[in-house]
Amino acid sequence: MTLTPEQISRKEIDRKLEKSGWIVQNYKQINFSAGRGIAVREYQTEAGPADYILFVDKKPIGVIEAKREDEAHRITKVEEQGLGYATSGLKHVGGTDLPFIYESTGEITRFTDRRDPKPRSREVFSFHRPETLIKRFEQRSFCERLLDLPELNIDGLRECQVTAINNLDKSFKEARPKALVQMATGSGKTFTAITTIYRLLKHAGA
Repeated sequence: MTLTPEQISRKEIDRKLEKSGWIVQNYKQINFSAGRGIAVREYQTEAGPADYILFVDKKPIGVIEAKREDEAHRITKVEEQGLGYATSGLKHVGGTDLPFIYESTGEITRFTDRRDPKPRSREVFSFHRPETLIKRFEQRSFCERLLDLPELNIDGLRECQVTAINNLDKSFKEARPKALVQMATGSGKTFTAITTIYRLLKHAGA
């Protein structure tokens, strides 16, 4: 039997979910005792059936908006659809507000943490594993933690290093993760990078 483009994408999404440790089930055949992470197809919401709702330990925490592969070029434009399902009440669960949204064609997958100060999607290589997603849910989002970066200890740092690190901090806090640091040869670029990485690891849990 020839599969439609939608069915091909769903089949690939199912495969990648299972590879990441999810058990994929149909809405009318839900069995939460089957495993920790359950991805339910066509789960009913107040906005209509969502392509997939993700449950961990019976708790709904995410939604997947599935699209055909030929819609990959406009996948960022369907974020509003996923948001609509994420903010709609779920049948049998009630007024649930889901923090995590995926848009996926099976080949391309994007992820949004709605708890970020300025939520926006980013491409990911695979779906998060159930244990990873629930751990993420139980913590403040990474972008939220970036807002708490403490004042830089400037002892032993050159003025240009202080300027670079402080500007990187400012960029991260404003949800601008891409930055270019230009410094002269011998000015301490490596130490600047290491100091920034250390701050992200120690104070933001990167």
